[in-house]
Amino acid sequence: MSVFTGWRAALRIARRDAMRFKGRSALVVAMIAVPVVGVTALDVTYRSVSPTTAEQLTADMGSADALFSDQRIGPIEQLPDGDRYEQVDENAAVDENAPLLDISTTFPKGSRAISIQSVPASITTKYGISETDIHEFRTSDELARGRIELVRGEFPHGKDELAATEPFLKSTGLNVGSVTTVRNFGKKYTITGVVEEPDSLNTKALYADPGAVIAPWKARSDHDKKVVPPNTSTVDWLVKGPEGVGVTWPDVMEANKSGVVVKSRQVVLDPPPDSEIPLARKGGEEYPDFSEGEPNAPLITVIAMAVLEIVLLAGPAFAVGARRSRRQLGLLGTCGGDRRHVRAVVLGGGLVLGGIGAATGVVVGLAATAVFRPTIEAWAGHRFGSLTLNPMEMLLIAVIGLVTGLLAAFAPAIVASRQSVLESLTGRRGVRRSSRVMPVLGGCVLAVGCAVAVYGGTSGDSSLVAGGSVAAELGLLACIPVIVGFLGRLGRMLPLSPRLALRDAARNRGRTAPAVAAVMAAVAGSVAVATYMSSTKAESAFDYTPTQTQGTVILSAFAYSSSGLKAYTQLPQARAAVERNMAVTGGHADFRRVWAGSDCDIYGDGDDENSCGSLELVKPAGKDHVCPLTEKGAKELAARLSSDEHRKLMSSPACLAGRTTTGLFSSGESGIVVADEAMLSTYVKLDDPAAAEALAAGTPVLLNEAYAKNGEATIKAVHRYNEKDKQNRKLHPGKARTTTDRLKVYVAPAKYAATPGFAMIVPQRTAERLGLHTAESGSVYTVSHTPTEAETQQTYGALAQAGDGVVMQSESGPDGSVDAMLLILTLFAGMVTLGAAAITTGLAKADAEADLNTLSAVGAPPSVRRKLSGFQCVVVALTGVVLGTLAGLVPAVALRLVDLRLALQAMRQEPTESAYTPIVLPWPTLGLLVVGVPVLAGLLAAALTRSRLALARRAG
Repeated sequence: MSVFTGWRAALRIARRDAMRFKGRSALVVAMIAVPVVGVTALDVTYRSVSPTTAEQLTADMGSADALFSDQRIGPIEQLPDGDRYEQVDENAAVDENAPLLDISTTFPKGSRAISIQSVPASITTKYGISETDIHEFRTSDELARGRIELVRGEFPHGKDELAATEPFLKSTGLNVGSVTTVRNFGKKYTITGVVEEPDSLNTKALYADPGAVIAPWKARSDHDKKVVPPNTSTVDWLVKGPEGVGVTWPDVMEANKSGVVVKSRQVVLDPPPDSEIPLARKGGEEYPDFSEGEPNAPLITVIAMAVLEIVLLAGPAFAVGARRSRRQLGLLGTCGGDRRHVRAVVLGGGLVLGGIGAATGVVVGLAATAVFRPTIEAWAGHRFGSLTLNPMEMLLIAVIGLVTGLLAAFAPAIVASRQSVLESLTGRRGVRRSSRVMPVLGGCVLAVGCAVAVYGGTSGDSSLVAGGSVAAELGLLACIPVIVGFLGRLGRMLPLSPRLALRDAARNRGRTAPAVAAVMAAVAGSVAVATYMSSTKAESAFDYTPTQTQGTVILSAFAYSSSGLKAYTQLPQARAAVERNMAVTGGHADFRRVWAGSDCDIYGDGDDENSCGSLELVKPAGKDHVCPLTEKGAKELAARLSSDEHRKLMSSPACLAGRTTTGLFSSGESGIVVADEAMLSTYVKLDDPAAAEALAAGTPVLLNEAYAKNGEATIKAVHRYNEKDKQNRKLHPGKARTTTDRLKVYVAPAKYAATPGFAMIVPQRTAERLGLHTAESGSVYTVSHTPTEAETQQTYGALAQAGDGVVMQSESGPDGSVDAMLLILTLFAGMVTLGAAAITTGLAKADAEADLNTLSAVGAPPSVRRKLSGFQCVVVALTGVVLGTLAGLVPAVALRLVDLRLALQAMRQEPTESAYTPIVLPWPTLGLLVVGVPVLAGLLAAALTRSRLALARRAG
């Protein structure tokens, strides 16, 4: 009999065996298919979520051939992509008052074009008032397709209609058919449809036909001086070139002569040689390569671990299958079959079920990506250009699934072929001692793998990170039998069912170890991705600079409202609006702005620094009062600092000085505000009676100790009065007067130096004693939560009724969004983890069915059977989850070391750049895995265990 004939028989037996035991075969196929589904979906998503150059061009210019933009700087030269351009004559003066260019004269002859222009506006909503951008863009034109798409309703037509994006409607409470008013000039519009920008799904905006908003707004402002003219953007044009010609490179260079930048589709996709690009000939930066970028380090590591995961998940499936078929394999031996035939049958099962699992996984992965495409697009914030399938990658994934299924069946095939015919027919498993060499070898591989991964992280080599992570997981895998054996010794301290479960796991290590390895592999991927995500989120939160204290709302009054009245007269109504519409807790703290000389908010002229006075909080001399990262030798210092040392230095009061000051509380950036002790509890969150007593006694409170020396702070004031400030000029004739006052201050602890907005609180009577001017300026409220869109719009609406001289600001905190690819990785990793845990524990339960029958035969009640089955699965799942958590931390830490290396490089080039790269464990995720997965597996196993006795024939 030839080799092929023998394999045909083996495959036929394997196929019939798979059909005979459909439940077990389905579990085996699922074990192979689940990770293949995840890898397939991840591959398709990764290829689809990153737009190609052609897709990005469509998002920028719709179906047009080019995007024309007038830069108004005279003749220019540009690169073919239009992202970089320069004046032909760098020394030529730019005439800002020159008449606008008729940009249509630069279009190729026979072209058609539509314009795009936007303007910020204040509009009415269901709740009150909101600020948004209105784009004048003929969205119904075919040239707009790809840049703007209709979701529902109709495109706007005429002068009284608008289209809105879905995020805008959700935030404002409006719908198709709603009427909104552009408050800036009082015209009403009807929303006729919902549109979206495929490249930016989260955009909140309105769209109108050209001439529907800006022209009537300008006309109204020309006739009514109380109406502020629209602050419009420059006009861009989408241009469709002559049929069959498009917009060529000569067309681009011709438009450049008029100062127009052109991004042409055909020029970007097929750029001219450098010899034809004037800017490139000057030796500027090279034309960028639009080839697809290589996957980043996290993605490479996840793919490497996914391949290992497929192998480890399939292993227990075939081990269980071989043991359940051992009687059939024994019968094969009685019919003259030798070890080769037994191995061939088991391997044939791996080939058959591996092929089915791989094919099923690829198909289900594609289907899952298609089904969840809208959700993934929402996470990514943009539409896929298309579902990008790489046939070779799909084939490779299927082949990997097939080959790993075959490899996973290899070890069970060897074990099955070594069993005697008698053992196979009687079902006796025999007793084999565990290898003492394998755990030692595994421990060495674990240590080497961790070292390689860490070295790869510090050197920035993603391949070493991936290889070291896989090696560490394999080393931990070799230690599982010893770990399971150790767990068996703990059973003596437990009740009957968990004691039996632990001892059964230790006695049947050949069954337990593969199942634990499968769960470990699935959990390791989830933990690695979750740890990396939580760490990057913590890094983003640290890098975020707040404009005000979290959990507060600030009302600020301008010097004058548009009606010419002093804006602080509107504060009582504004306070009532906040207290009525916001979740205010407690009272409020009022503050006053302070200045010297003439008020810069009224008399200041940006081109004349002598038009008003100035006020400054002066730093004392000495190294303790200056930030070394902004002084001479900063780069040399940065080269010697570690990430933690740099973070500590950047968080010091000396380096925070000037960085936290905003214009919310005072004119300019003096960092001084006039307030009483209520500001300490409401805004600063400084709960110290001594500080409150100091303010009550007229002593300023200094929040940043870098400005203090010997308990004193210095205020420098230039009392300069503008000729237009006739009242004060009359009281203070002559030249500007400069005063320097040293004041005894209460110095707050160092942590309060990070308080955003100001650095010193001065009592009103102290400011007046120093000859400074003050005026009522606003109030601070503490709120129980960040204001919602509805609360904000309601408050804006109420403030508008009071006048336009008061604004409200709140702090939303750091952006909670994370990289879309990491979110997708988390989704797939979690899906594989839950699926693998459920299927693996199901296989372990199926393999232990004989032990459950034995319990019933000796009189154990049904509850013991259920409890034992449940605890057996808990042991497998819990052990796998704990080991998987440890294995998953290795790549996560290594990847963060890669990020740390890049951050340190950036910091040493720019010393004030943050190099903080924390490693933050995702405790909620870890808690869910360590508790949720084992408990769920145990409960399912207990619930699915039959309580009635089902006696099976026991041979031997």
